[in-house]
Amino acid sequence: MPYRAQFEQWVPVLLEKAFPFFADPNNLPRIMPAWLDVRIEEATIVPPPESPSSGFAGSGSRLVASYRVVPFLPLRIHSEAQIVAFAINEFFEDIQGKGPFRRWHHRHEFAAETRNAIAGTRLRDQIEYEIGFEPLGAIVNAFFIAPQMRRTFAYRQQAVERLLVGA
Repeated sequence: MPYRAQFEQWVPVLLEKAFPFFADPNNLPRIMPAWLDVRIEEATIVPPPESPSSGFAGSGSRLVASYRVVPFLPLRIHSEAQIVAFAINEFFEDIQGKGPFRRWHHRHEFAAETRNAIAGTRLRDQIEYEIGFEPLGAIVNAFFIAPQMRRTFAYRQQAVERLLVGA
C-alpha cells in the first residue's frame, strides 16, 4: 500500500542560493536531527552535464547513508539513494535502491516566489513510499514512520531557516 507525504516551506533566500545548498549531498546531515546521527557512508557523484563543476549530485548519482532508528543505540540502518531526475533550480528526485522501505520516491521541488515584496524560494518535498507487510505496515506507518517523518521535516525546516536565512 503506497503512502504519501508532502512538506512545504518558503524561505527568504534567492533560488540561486537555496538550490545549490540542497543539491550538495554534504548538506544532508546538517539538516537532519542530531539524534539520527546521519552519515554519508559512500557517494558516487555524477554532476549534471550543464554544470559539471558545481558539486551537484545529478542524475545517476548514488549515495549510501546510515542513521540511527533509536537514539543512543549503536544499531544503524543503511539506505541507498539514487538520483533519477535532476533539473537545475527546479527539482531533483531520488529513489531508494536498498534500504528499509519496499519502495521510496522523493521529489524535491524548488521555485522562486515573492511574498510580501520579499524574493525567496518555495521548497516542496513530495514523498511516496511503501512499507510492505500489510496490514502490519499500516500500523507501523501510523504509529512510527509517519510521525517520525513529520518530526524530521519539522526539524529540517528549522535547520534550513538557521543555515540558509541565518547565513
